[in-house]
Amino acid sequence: MQKDSCEVYCFNEEVVARTQDRIKQEDITGMAKIFKVLGDENRAKIAFALCEEDELCVCDIANIIGSSVATASHHLRAMKTMGLAKHRKDGKLAFYSLDDDHIRQLLLIALDHRKEAGIHGS
Repeated sequence: MQKDSCEVYCFNEEVVARTQDRIKQEDITGMAKIFKVLGDENRAKIAFALCEEDELCVCDIANIIGSSVATASHHLRAMKTMGLAKHRKDGKLAFYSLDDDHIRQLLLIALDHRKEAGIHGS
């Protein structure tokens, strides 16, 4: 059986140093936080719903994910804090949408990859 680990300390020090420098220049922690927010199944459902419908009321989102309005609001606030969603008020109603098309693209690419890789939920 072949090992899937390396048996040398470092194969290409130049590539390692260059990549480490690039990582230091980027906000990798911020990127990881975006994926962490989307890593919650309810927030992933909300994000998908907002891909399907450009804008949804919090009460409709709660019904879509099968939660209380308070729980849906909690998830939406987390998404808004990370810049994934935005909201607007209309009287007693609060409507949410994806912050921009980058988020929609990210979600659709993830869904396409899941289908191609044959990854299934548990």
